[in-house]
This record gives sequence, structure tokens and C-alpha cells, in this order.
Amino acid sequence: MSEQAASWDMMDCTKQNGNNMANAKQVLDVHVSKGITVAQSNEHMRNWTEKGWKRATDLGNYDPTREHLNFEVVSGGKIRPIDKGRSIPERMAELLHKRGIKDPNEGLEEPRFRTVVNIIFGGSRTRMQELAFGKQEVDFEKGADNRHIKRKSEIERWAKDVYSFVCGRYGEQNIAAFIVHLDELNPHVHCTLLPIKDGKFAYKEIFAGKDKYEFSERMKQLHTDFYAEVNSKWGMSRGSSVSETGKKHRSTEEYRRMLSEECSTIEENISRHQQVLSSLHSDIRMAERRVKGLTSMVENLKKEQAEKEAQLSALKNDMEARKGDAQTLSAEKEKLENELAAIQNKLADKQEKLQTADRQLSELKENMDAIQERTEELKEEAYKYSRDVHSKVDSLLKDAMLENMVNEWREMSAQMKPSERQQFDDTLLCSVAERGTEVMRCATMLFLGMVDDATTFAETHGGGGGGNDLKWGRDEDEDNRAWALRCMKMASRMMRPSSGKKAKR
Repeated sequence: MSEQAASWDMMDCTKQNGNNMANAKQVLDVHVSKGITVAQSNEHMRNWTEKGWKRATDLGNYDPTREHLNFEVVSGGKIRPIDKGRSIPERMAELLHKRGIKDPNEGLEEPRFRTVVNIIFGGSRTRMQELAFGKQEVDFEKGADNRHIKRKSEIERWAKDVYSFVCGRYGEQNIAAFIVHLDELNPHVHCTLLPIKDGKFAYKEIFAGKDKYEFSERMKQLHTDFYAEVNSKWGMSRGSSVSETGKKHRSTEEYRRMLSEECSTIEENISRHQQVLSSLHSDIRMAERRVKGLTSMVENLKKEQAEKEAQLSALKNDMEARKGDAQTLSAEKEKLENELAAIQNKLADKQEKLQTADRQLSELKENMDAIQERTEELKEEAYKYSRDVHSKVDSLLKDAMLENMVNEWREMSAQMKPSERQQFDDTLLCSVAERGTEVMRCATMLFLGMVDDATTFAETHGGGGGGNDLKWGRDEDEDNRAWALRCMKMASRMMRPSSGKKAKR
């Protein structure tokens, strides 16, 4: 899968696309592997037979009638149709040969080194479709005929911008393939990158860092830089942290839109990973059938070899014992030797193919495990995000409720007689209504155990009361809710006008 783009006039863009622009968010996903298989290359290049296309469309959201819109960006930022003459593994081998660099996995029975970084670049579906197709009406239902759809120049310019970003960050000479797919639901870029620095593979130095925390920070920075250098001018947002989405003074639509932006990348990545997993499951089943078939062939050939060897041994014994006609026995011996040689050649060929098939199956399973692990991480991330959002909304609703209660109290108290109002003196409701912000701030410091800071805050903001009859200090078995309520009560007292006494600690 793949996506790319470039520059345009943001003022015109904003005027034309309004709501779509506000919802648009960039997508960037990184997957590391110890190589790339021909099957993966065929998927990137759409190098499929008619049967392969049918299988792909049955499993995923591919549209053969839009396949002609796909393209790739090559050296110098040139746009061209996808060259299916050489697979991506062949391109990689050619790049390494020209530069005199050895693939560290070459010759190993099992690949051990991470030599390929596949990066998917894209954005929110509506925005990417807009770049790719403009205002043309594309039918995204399976089996639809979209042969009349034309590729828009905006998607090519965006792709060039992304290509330039990758070249500037990782080196154009390290790009093995940069393919843009417009035949799926969400247009996107597949960039196959070799993590090479100073003539050597250096994945850890370039991407991973010393541990998972440094890797996480590098990936965050990659998102930030990609937004700053490319997508900011294409109307896609970097995305806001959950902590920023709870700010006040947002309309319901603005808030809903921000929450939608927060989860779009997660949803896109989960969907993409699930498609890859589905394809990998199918590839693994085919690879397992091939391994099983070759294993049976090898076993049968070994049995046939053993039988021929036994026959040849018996014949040699007969010849030594001079049993039978010597000429006949010699001819029979030559025939058995020729048959045995043919079996041995077949056996060597099948054993070599079996080793290759075993290795390919191992790679597919390893890729599936990695994708599955990342998918589970994304699901967990989505779950955590959902909890955070619900918590944030819960806080917003409580804030709104408290603000409404305070306003109602002020309106009602203004209409009360002095004797009626006096009944509410020294209550938490009255304190919050009169000095809500200060009381909440003071209560927060108390809840966190910052008693000295809370006392200083109260005294410097006209407070200093508190009395000495309220038990202080958190009980061992006191839950958060009960503790929070006591902090609010103490803060309410501390924020009363000073009476010369400080809060008891």
C-alpha cells in the first residue's frame, strides 16, 4: 500500500475543502523485517495473474479497474508507471551490488538481520481520495467499474513531497521501491527502504536507538517532522494528544471532530494490519501445502533411492559370486546405476526446493507474528485511548454540571432573604460558588499532599482560615473519592478570610 503528495496554495485549499480539511489527519506506519519476499513484492507491484487478482479482491478491498492509476516515484523524483519487470528483492540486490554492500542475511539458513524498513505514508481516507480523484465520483463497492477515473496531479505532487522527505532523511540511494496505490479504499505510499549508513546496514543506529523508549521517541519525532515538512501544507494535521482535547470553549462539533482525529490513525493502522494478516494467512497456507508436498516427494525419493541401492548391492553380490550371465548382470548394473543417479539428482533438487520453501514459510510466519503483535499493540492503544476519552468526557460533564449548579446557586442566593442565605454560610456549595477556582486549586494541592503549598496559596489569595476541628491526613483505608471530598472541605475552610489561624496538618 502507498501514498504521496506535494505543494499547493493552502488558502485555496481551505476555502475549497473546509470540513474535510479540518478532519484530515496524516497516517504513517513503520514495519521492519529481515528481508522482503517475492509475494510481498508482487502485492506492492500488483504483479498478479488473473487468479491472483481474484484471490486479492476476495480477501481485500482491491479494485482491478483502478490498478492503472497506481504509479511509482523513482530517482530524481520522476513519476512513472510501476515497473513490474524486476521484483523488489531483485531491485535490492542490484542496489547493493552497485554499491559493493553485502546483504548480512545472504548465505544464512535463517535471516537474522533487519535489512528492510517498509514505511506506509498516507492520511485520512476522505483527504487522500480527494488528492487522488478530486471531485470525480468513484464507486468503492466491490466489482464496480472505475476504468474512466483519471489520476489527479495533486496526488503526484504530494507523492513527490513525501519522496523528497524520505530522500532528505534517509538518502535516495537507500530507496528500493516507492510505490503509490490508488486502487484501494485509502490511497497510500509503500516505501521500501534499506537502513544503510556509511556503506553498512545500521537499522539500530538509524531507527531503533538503544531501547524501546528511544525508538518510541524517534517514531514520534518522525510523525512530527513528516507533518512539518510535508502534510502541514497539504491540509493534514499531526494530531493532538488526548490531554489537549478537553480544553474548554470548544463547540460540540469541534470536540467531536478532534476526537475523530485522535482515533483515525489507530483505526487506519488496525484495518491495514488486519488486511495484511489476512493475506499472510493465505500465503502461509499455500507455503505449508508446498512444504508438505515437497516433504512427501523427498521421502518417496529417499525410499526409491534405498530400494535401488539395495537392488544394486544384491546385483554386485551376484556378479562377485558369478551367478548368472555376466553380460546380462553388467547391463542390469549399468541400468540401476543410471536410475540411481537420476533419483539422486531429483532428490538434491527437491531438498534444495524444500529448504527454500521452509525458509519462506518461516519468514511468512515471522512477518505474521510481527504484524499480529503490532495489531494487538494498536488495539491496546485504541482501548487505552477509549478509556482516556471517556474519562475526559466524564470530567467535562462534571465541570459543566458544577458550573451550572454554581450559576443556579448565585441566581437563587441573590433572591434569598439574609436569614435564608445565612443557613448556607460555611457550606461547600457557598464556598465553591463564591471562589470556585481558588478552592479547586487549593484542594488539588491538598489531594497531592502539598500542604505547605496549599497553605501558602490560601494565605496569598485572601484565605488563611480553616479551623482546627477537621481531621487531617489521609487514612490508610480511605478511597480517592472520600479523600477528595475531605480535601474540598478543607480547601473551602482554608480559603475563608484569614482569622489568624493556619490549617492544621
